[in-house]
Amino acid sequence: MDAGDRPWTVSADGLVITVRLTPRGGRDAIDGITRLSDGRCVLKARVSAAPSDGAANDALARLLAQALRVAPRNVALVGGATSRIKQMLIKGDPSAIAAALDQVPDAASK
Repeated sequence: MDAGDRPWTVSADGLVITVRLTPRGGRDAIDGITRLSDGRCVLKARVSAAPSDGAANDALARLLAQALRVAPRNVALVGGATSRIKQMLIKGDPSAIAAALDQVPDAASK
């Protein structure tokens, strides 16, 4: 994928990442970057938490914070609370966060 095919956009506070989350996925992991059938580019992630009482969303926030080396308080859900497709705001230096995300492989290459 080229730079125009990334699942994130720069915002005033950092980056907003589009994530396709699989709750009860057996483990907490980022599975790569892929394109959905509607053409949207997303970061695929799975968490072992169930999607009840926001547990899966909280697990996703912790997973992204760990993977991107930012404090958990700098990761916020900004869209898609009850959907598999979520918008996550990562606060901080957009270029540093994008550089960390660029290390995530495309799902097709796994």
